[in-house]
Amino acid sequence: MPGKNPDVDADSWIPVASVSDIVTARQQGRELAERLGFTTGEATLIATAISELARNIVQYAGHGDIMLRVTANRTHAGIVVVARDRGPGIVDPDLALRPGFSTSGGLGLGLPGVRRIMDEFQITSNPRDGTTVTVTKWKV
Repeated sequence: MPGKNPDVDADSWIPVASVSDIVTARQQGRELAERLGFTTGEATLIATAISELARNIVQYAGHGDIMLRVTANRTHAGIVVVARDRGPGIVDPDLALRPGFSTSGGLGLGLPGVRRIMDEFQITSNPRDGTTVTVTKWKV
């Protein structure tokens, strides 16, 4: 369980509008995971999820942001990642979460893959407000 540490307890917002921003978000997520004591493999999974979410922001909305936050319950520490944009939204989020579905001609591994490698996954999307994906990884 983390103690109060201003370096890891504050929310960190990363603007995302380019490939270099994707790299920055991924690196910051990996560094935070390592500081919290996640294994190298877990830190890689967290970084991969952040990369996929940030890539979706750039590809589908043009810009948005990624928020990283430390969380804890009674027994475990964790990382919450919030990816949000004000883009066109996802017409059918349930369909977008099916493995193999893609609107970009890709393999359709993005959102289903993120949901699979993280412990908690929530998505809200509509044309007025864009898309927000919130995921959590718990350190066990």
